[in-house]
Amino acid sequence: MSVCSSAGILGTGHYAPERLLTNFDLEKLVDTTDEWIRTRTGVETRHLAAASENTSDLCVKAGWKALEAAGLTAEDIDFVMVATASPDYVVPSTACLVQDKMGMKRAGGMDISAGCSGYIYAVATAAAMVKAGLYKYILVGAEILSRLVNWQDRSTCILFGDGAGAAVIGAAEEGFGLLASDLGSDGSMGSILNIPASGVAEPVTHRAIDSNRIYIHMEGPEVFKAAVRHMENTTMAALEKAGVDKEEIDMFIAHQANNRIIQSIAKKVGIPKDHMYVNVERYGNTSAASVGIALDEAVRSGKIKHGDIVVITGFGAGLTWGCDVMRWI
Repeated sequence: MSVCSSAGILGTGHYAPERLLTNFDLEKLVDTTDEWIRTRTGVETRHLAAASENTSDLCVKAGWKALEAAGLTAEDIDFVMVATASPDYVVPSTACLVQDKMGMKRAGGMDISAGCSGYIYAVATAAAMVKAGLYKYILVGAEILSRLVNWQDRSTCILFGDGAGAAVIGAAEEGFGLLASDLGSDGSMGSILNIPASGVAEPVTHRAIDSNRIYIHMEGPEVFKAAVRHMENTTMAALEKAGVDKEEIDMFIAHQANNRIIQSIAKKVGIPKDHMYVNVERYGNTSAASVGIALDEAVRSGKIKHGDIVVITGFGAGLTWGCDVMRWI
């Protein structure tokens, strides 16, 4: 495999489970209202995976669409990379399950754990691997957070949904594809957004289950402030690396966590509304899948065209944050 100077997204896809959970449905589960949820988060509906669906299944359905958009087959894929905080298992990786289900006989595979920033990290990592000549095509893709939330905790259960976003990464014409990335983390603040009992430091025990420590814990006000601050900073840093002015941005897609966060970042960076894509009202926060889902919708609706400057930015558990600046292929 030869080294190439540019790499980028050749095709995108997404999948959302059929079941819809509305704010009115949530009114029957917890002490909340449709108005309260909409005014504070912007979320109106979210998709929930069926009992028979796992994260790998969502990845596969999004992956087939991305392959079709790229004009490729499963046999063309050299590596599978899945960004997720809700893998099918701790071991084996969800990427290996996707590799098997899609029949990618010669592909390597690994998961990336970077919370809601996972898609940003995966695109940057995949593009670097392609440019280095390690692999020719890489499939990036998902999340079933509904199984990781406490449905009696209104501070979290109203936010999250399930879904998958996928992209095929490959060699690009000089000057196109990924122009620059900026990735960051701060583990000292990891406790404000975590699942306390989820690994070897605090195993899942009967006591952990009874105390709800197996579910997502989030300190909302602190996460809000950190998300706005870091997504603004990482976006500006990535633009500087790419040599792109913010006025040149044709499409800006931030992690779809909360509409107030999205609008705050856009205002700070200076992005006009007609240069943004927002779908949080229909999906809620799908973590590592959110940017991928929004990107695919924007592409398929014709809002992103060849040569456009596309910026995707995210923030998540870790804490992690990142931004990718691309000239669309």
